[in-house]
Amino acid sequence: MDTGGWVDEKSENRLYVGNLDLRINEAALIKMFSPYGKILSEDFLWHTRGPKKGEPRGYAFIQFSLKEEAELAKEKMHGRLACGRPLVVRLASEKHLEDSSHDHHSKRSLPEANRTRFVTGTSSTSGQMSRNEKVAAIKNKLKALDEDEKQDPKKQKM
Repeated sequence: MDTGGWVDEKSENRLYVGNLDLRINEAALIKMFSPYGKILSEDFLWHTRGPKKGEPRGYAFIQFSLKEEAELAKEKMHGRLACGRPLVVRLASEKHLEDSSHDHHSKRSLPEANRTRFVTGTSSTSGQMSRNEKVAAIKNKLKALDEDEKQDPKKQKM
């Protein structure tokens, strides 16, 4: 299947930036990514209808002039905390791979240096739980609830 060279070339320079806090605006986004190269364009997406009309959707696209600039920005910014949330940064052509096991592996192997706060200006990661820690906490809570029900059957929900 021929998708056309211009589509592939464009998507190599274009980044998907997700998990954006609602406090991050277009100017802050450009300021965060401009150290990595020349930004040709950015598409900051907004809700266009419904109760959230006019509010940010939580993701954007950034077009760099060179593939190498986009790759550097992806490497440096993926997992970096912005307003307490880890940024999700991918080549735009990789966006649909969010749920793949390869992707989860790359998130786990991020260097701890990339997990610093960016927008708030501090470098502490205290108070932040990793995804695996959150899953473990939920499993422990469910196990405790299950054990409580076994000990006292009257506590079971009707």
